[in-house]
Amino acid sequence: MSWGVKNRLSRIIRNGRCVMLAVDHGYFLGPTSGLENLGKALPPLLPHADALMLTRGALRTSVLPESAPPIVLRVSGGPSVLKEDLSDEYITTSVEEAVRLNASAVTMSIFVGSAHESRTIANLGKLVNEAERYGLPVLAVTAVGKDMARDARYLGLCCRMAAEQGAHVVKTYHCEGFEKVVEATPVPLIIAGGKKVPEREALQLARNAIESGAIGVDMGRNIFQSDNPTGMIRAVRAIVHENASVDSAYDLYKRKVPAR
Repeated sequence: MSWGVKNRLSRIIRNGRCVMLAVDHGYFLGPTSGLENLGKALPPLLPHADALMLTRGALRTSVLPESAPPIVLRVSGGPSVLKEDLSDEYITTSVEEAVRLNASAVTMSIFVGSAHESRTIANLGKLVNEAERYGLPVLAVTAVGKDMARDARYLGLCCRMAAEQGAHVVKTYHCEGFEKVVEATPVPLIIAGGKKVPEREALQLARNAIESGAIGVDMGRNIFQSDNPTGMIRAVRAIVHENASVDSAYDLYKRKVPAR
């Protein structure tokens, strides 16, 4: 990797670990519950995030330049949640735009096993080619379709394919036997938080991810849809960066932080 890629990755991955806050859901879901007003939802959470994943529109309108953590910019898009097949994506934001926005990395989804698998893999390769010209890391998201099992064999296939195309980091799902996915993927893995679940369950997911070899988590709904979002992101951070137990992290989640 070039010096620029290494430097930008070091902004996102702190001492080998990362807590990323995912708020890019609106690019296909629209006004997601908890993110109806990004300008109000984000400020209390940003001090506790190592990186923020979102689209250029959300970044421009809802994040103050003075308070933004490192940005992982979503550059793909296409169908909305109204469509059956979400895999029909294209690159929608240029690398030059990512550079103008001072992004620390760019990200897109691949849909292995979908009708548009080949295009999304080719898009990833093209994005890596272009991003490396500017020293920008690429994070590949292994999107899982409704009919795809979240098991080690399938996720191992997705993650290895992303790494083979040149992705510097891969975001995927946790599963039983995740250690096998880690062993077969030559780049760092970050775990997706997935749908909203009870807080203790989400914290257990984070703990399991770290124990089985992931370098961190990219949580969204399990933070911003929590009844205590700030407490939840602080709890997740304690697990990822301080190796906190689920019990101690859960106690941290329950503490209300006074509004400033």
